[in-house]
This record gives sequence, structure tokens and C-alpha cells, in this order.
Amino acid sequence: MNHPPLTGADPGPAWDRYLANTHAVVNQPSALADYNLYTTDVALREAVAAHGGQGEDAALQAFGARAGSADSLALGELANRYPPELDTHDRFGHRIDLVRFHPAYHALMESAIGAGLHASPWTAPGPGAQVARAARFYMQTQVEAGHCCPITMTFAAVAALRHQPELAALWEPKITASVYDPRNVPVDRKNGITIGMAMTEKQGGSDVQANTTRAFPLGIEGPAQAYELVGHKFFVSAPMCDAVLTLAQTGRGLTCFLMPRWRPDGSRNPVQIQRLKRKMGNVSNASCEVELRGALAWQVGEEARGVRTIIDMVALTRFDCMLGSSAGMRAAVVQALHHCGQRSAFGRRLSEQPLMQNVLADLVLESEAATALSMRIARALDAEGDDSEALLVRLGTALGKYWICKRTPQHAAEAMECIGGGGVMEDSPMPRLFRESPVNAIWEGSGNIQCLDMLRSIRKTPAVLDAYFAEVGRARGGNALLDQHVDVLKRDLSVLKDPEFVARDLADRLALGLQASLLLRHAPGWLADAFCRSRLGGAGHRQYGTLPEGTDCAAIIARGGVQA
Repeated sequence: MNHPPLTGADPGPAWDRYLANTHAVVNQPSALADYNLYTTDVALREAVAAHGGQGEDAALQAFGARAGSADSLALGELANRYPPELDTHDRFGHRIDLVRFHPAYHALMESAIGAGLHASPWTAPGPGAQVARAARFYMQTQVEAGHCCPITMTFAAVAALRHQPELAALWEPKITASVYDPRNVPVDRKNGITIGMAMTEKQGGSDVQANTTRAFPLGIEGPAQAYELVGHKFFVSAPMCDAVLTLAQTGRGLTCFLMPRWRPDGSRNPVQIQRLKRKMGNVSNASCEVELRGALAWQVGEEARGVRTIIDMVALTRFDCMLGSSAGMRAAVVQALHHCGQRSAFGRRLSEQPLMQNVLADLVLESEAATALSMRIARALDAEGDDSEALLVRLGTALGKYWICKRTPQHAAEAMECIGGGGVMEDSPMPRLFRESPVNAIWEGSGNIQCLDMLRSIRKTPAVLDAYFAEVGRARGGNALLDQHVDVLKRDLSVLKDPEFVARDLADRLALGLQASLLLRHAPGWLADAFCRSRLGGAGHRQYGTLPEGTDCAAIIARGGVQA
């Protein structure tokens, strides 16, 4: 085919005229990195000071700078991009049950253990110890949540092991050592170890009394004695730990045991991993199914009192669930604030537009209330020997674990929507935060389990309500809506006909009352007032972004941002 000739001067080759730079990248936010997770979090700093942790302020500032560095945040991304892998056998056919992790995971574990997140209240107890540890855990979880699971279990295991002093004396020094040693070798060759938990079986789930794993004594029966366990566990976190606390049936009932990966003679304990779980969230953390084929374990606590023994561990892991979900809220809202503070649409910054301001301010309120409740329970954990504080821990942990963990998925979704399409992309932190958001509501007892635990504590120890109302009552007169909320709550509690049927409604109201009281006492008045009017007034809180007129959204946004 003949084309007509080109006319005019020869313009040169096309590649020289139409360059590859089709446009300049404008109106896009910078990546949020290299910021201090502590100094930029006003609510956290104030909570630490209010609850006795001010002596750790300088150390927390240093920790916050390390956690918020670009290098640290990159470790979190890598640990989830390259999840753990299982080798059940070596190339010669020997059973090894080895879980392999990306180096980023090991770096995160090393930083967490080096900072004492697994042990500091045990090794250095005293006023503010739990508060300072909670603040560090809260910041570390914002870097990456999955590795915090074995950190939590290692921390919490000490409480259960102390039911058996002779076992605690042997194991606690290495559990609490600030040394991370990931090698799969016997405990006597390691300077630091981690502890996991294995309770769930196929047929029971949360109903651990339905467990069928059997414990057979190797000689003398009783506390601290050796048994062999035969059965299965359907969900074990985390199998690379050096030992797990588990439950098994003896001749008298469900009992707690400490089960190591290696036997004292240096042989492998037959705790055989069947497969790793493919989870939607918590990807960096290995969870698995195991068969116990005569696995050595030592009895912890009284026979047939396994739940009572391990519940001290579970109580602390539940606390870390609410703390971790609070951290997830903070991580999500700062991403939304950072994006909307730099992105413009329709002639104005997103953060300057009234409807977006309403949404952002509402997300900040939710995050700050979650932080306030979590840190208050940390302070109560510090008050060893104080009966009223112990009662507050008993009820407040169930309420916080239920309410905060339930609120987190919608919070993460709304923060993602603030960012828009870019927030859905896998190279953004938001998909990981969103996938992580429902995990804590399910692990360590689902929402219904927490509500039933709340009712159980009220029936068994009515004084927990006295402790609750004494705590909430410290804000009496600070806001009429809260006063009315508390009065109606007391009235309804006195006439309940079917407490289990309305347990969720009751837990919602108890949690909101506690959060409102804490904000009224420790946050600026305008922020606490906005919380009360949006959560306790009128029809109650609906979707995020429905704050009432008159709310100082700009002030709330400024307080919540990373530039504060």
C-alpha cells in the first residue's frame, strides 16, 4: 500500500518528539514513614502519664522513633509478603516439623523481645510497669501484628506457669530473658525461649470441656509430674515456640499441661504438625494443626482444674487483643489523616471539607476511646493486691476485648474508604490492616464468649458491678448524657429477665459508659463532649461521620494527626 508523502520539514524520529514522560505526579500524598509513634500520639502520651507510666517517657520516645522508622515499617510489610512455610520432613525422610520464616519476621521478634514486650512486668514489676509495657506493645503492633501473637503468649504464660512453682522456677528464667533464639533445638541449649498455646480441637472450639485429647501418666500422677498426651489440636499458635500450654483429659477431668518441642533427653517430642493454617489475616504468624502421638508434657496446677489454671494466661492474651485492636485503629486513622491532609479534590484539601472532617474526627474519637480504655486496664493490672482494681480487670477486660475488637473492622473499612482506591491496593498498608481487623474479635474467645464471660463474672462476683460503677462514677456531673446513661443502665440491670439474650446490648452500654467516663476525666472537654453526644445522645452512634453539629472536628483531627 502506498501512503501519501509527508509534507513539511522532517520533524525527526517519533521517540524524540513524544517523550515517555506523559505527566507529572501531583496531588498524591507522601508515604507515612519515619515518624515517632509515641511523640505524635497525644492520646497515648496522655494515657501513659495519667496511669503511672510517666517515668518511662524518655524510653517510650526512643522506642516510638525506632518503631516508626521506614526500615521498621518495611519489616512488617516483608513479613507478610513472605509468610511462613512448613517442612514436615527433611530430604532424607526424617520428621523435622520445621517452620521457616522470612528474616524480617525474625528481626521483628528480636526487636520485641529485646524491648521486653514479652516479660518486662515480670522482670521489673512496680508502678507503671504494665502501662509502659502496654504502650510498647501498642506501638509494636502498629508495625506488624502477626509476630505479636507469640510475644503475647510468652508474656501471658508466666501467669499460668506460676500455678506450678517448681515448673516456673525451671522455665521462667529463659521465658523472661531478653534474648531471641529462633533455633529449633532443645531448651537447655538456648538462652531465651518462647511459649505458645494449644487449646482448640475440631469438635469443641471455644467449648474446651469437649476436648478429647487424653493424658496418660508416666509414673506418679499429679502436679508437675510427667504425662504423655495423645490426641489432636486444631489450632495451635505458634508451633515454632519452644513449648505450649495445652489442655487434656485425665481420669478426673480437663487439666493443664506444659508440652515442650523437645524431650529432656534431646529427642524430638512427637508433636507432629499436619499443616499450617491459611489465614486471611495474621499472615506472618504461623498457626497449625497438630497430632499428639504420645507427646511428653508436665501437669500444671490441679487436676481437673485446667481451665482455671490456664485462664490466667487467657486473661492476659485477651487484654493484648483489645490493646492490639486499639493499635490497629490508631494505625488506620493516621493513614487516613495523613492522606486526607495532603490530597485535594474539588478545590480543597480533603481534610478541610466538612463531610470528610466529620468522618475523620469520628475515627479519631473511636481510636482515642479505645486507647483510653486499654491503658486504664493496664493501670489496673499494675495494682496488684488492690481488690477493686482486680474486679475492674475482671469485667473491663471482657468488655474491652468485646467492644474494641468488634469496632475495629468497621473502623478499618472507613479509614480505607477515606483513602479511596489507593487504599485497596496491596502496596498500601490498608489491606493488611483490614485483613487483620477481625482477628482479635475471634481469637481468645469470640464476642459472644466475652459477653457470656461478662455475665458469669457478674453472677459469680456481683462486686464487679460495684467496681465498675465506682470507676464510671468518678466522672459524675461531668456530662449529663453520661449521668443519664449510667442511671438507665443501673435501672435496666436491676430488672433483667433474660440476661443472655440481651448480653450484647448490655456489653455495648457498659463499654461505652466506661470509655465516656475515661475521656471526661483525661481528655479535653470538647473531645469528651463530642464522644458523649455522638455515642450516648439521641439515637446513639450510627455510621462513622455522623457527629452532631457543633462538634469541633478540626480540633479533633489536629489532635489525632501525626504532626501533633
